[in-house]
Amino acid sequence: MSASLSLLALSLAGCAHYTPLPLATQAPLAPDLRSLDPSIPSEPLGVEQVVTLALANNPDLRAIRFKRGIATGQTLQAGLLPNPSLSGALLPLLSGAGSVPAWNLGIAQDIKSLVTYRSRRRAAADSEQQVAADIIWQEWQVAGQARQLACDLIMGNRARPSYAGAYTLLVERNTKLEKALAAHSVTLVTVAPDRLALQSARAALDALDQRQLGLKHQLNALLGLTPDAQLPLAEQVDLPPFDMAAIRADLPNLPARRPDLIALRMGYASSDEQVRQAILSQFPDMNLGGSVASDNAKVINGGPNIQIGLPIFDRNQGNIAIARATREQLHADYSARLAATMGTVEAMLSEAEQLSAQLMTARHDLPAARLAAERAQAAFGASNLDERGYVDLVSNRFTKEQEIMTLELALLDRQIAIQTLIGSGLPKADALTAPDAAR
Repeated sequence: MSASLSLLALSLAGCAHYTPLPLATQAPLAPDLRSLDPSIPSEPLGVEQVVTLALANNPDLRAIRFKRGIATGQTLQAGLLPNPSLSGALLPLLSGAGSVPAWNLGIAQDIKSLVTYRSRRRAAADSEQQVAADIIWQEWQVAGQARQLACDLIMGNRARPSYAGAYTLLVERNTKLEKALAAHSVTLVTVAPDRLALQSARAALDALDQRQLGLKHQLNALLGLTPDAQLPLAEQVDLPPFDMAAIRADLPNLPARRPDLIALRMGYASSDEQVRQAILSQFPDMNLGGSVASDNAKVINGGPNIQIGLPIFDRNQGNIAIARATREQLHADYSARLAATMGTVEAMLSEAEQLSAQLMTARHDLPAARLAAERAQAAFGASNLDERGYVDLVSNRFTKEQEIMTLELALLDRQIAIQTLIGSGLPKADALTAPDAAR
């Protein structure tokens, strides 16, 4: 009796136990950077520091990383051998010539599950690698968003003085014209263009402020901060080196290291194993074992037994067709993603080249616009230029500066998008095992 209790206690000790995991009752958002990470320096953050914070604290990434644990558990389960089944019965004597209760005891093992064992293990391992690659791809996306938002905010902060200067200049001009209009020194026709220019300048400044606030809220959400948390940013954009020629030269190697393509290859490898499993599952259901029995007259019999399913109606034709169709779909998905990847990077490189040329032209014209504005200011101060001409020349300088900043931002957007697509400065997927090597 004590031996049975000890065996039962050991069995229970090896079992998993339930522990509750209550849900949060408040939004897990940090009110400031110190609450997010006490080691953050006090000086303004560069773009790559923001990316590091996003990778460490983004709520969606924290959640999706738990999928790796699920996939690991599935791989562990696929690697476990099926348990044998034990059967037995005790049949007390109810009537007749017998003198003792009858009993029987048997053990059996499912042979068919052993046939597909290796293929199931390989499929589960490929699926785990697919999940790992998907997680790295999501990290690339979050890092790219963090770069984009941080760069847009920095460029917006740099552009605001130009928008505010243009608005202030037109406010001063409009104030004088309104006084002249009240004194009947000018007509409404003369004032109308300046009113429209002032409204346009104010609308542009308001739109910039609205955009900056929206970008701030998006970046705070990406980092796991409350919307009103302050995030000091550096004045200059720091990005990984951008070399178009090197990117084009390395483009053929991109499928070997881009996580989404690796994930698709892993998914295809897992699907290929499922085709193999479906074909192997044509093997008849088979249980192999042995049994021993005693009847009411103490006659004991024992020996092997086998149970085989007859594949008359179901030869797994449907599952084989499903597995093959799924594999074909994943094959087409990979080809489509590969084509889209290469085409997108090439298109963005071409767009970046065009923006670089346009930016070079705009920068070439800027010194002349600034010189004209300086001369206009001097001439206006010496009463050698009317106010209308002075405002036009200074406004032209602001317009040219804003044009350059718009082109710089567009070029940075393309560069960040390309760097996200090729994984420049982002977590590597090199540790993942290629499906062919895993074989």
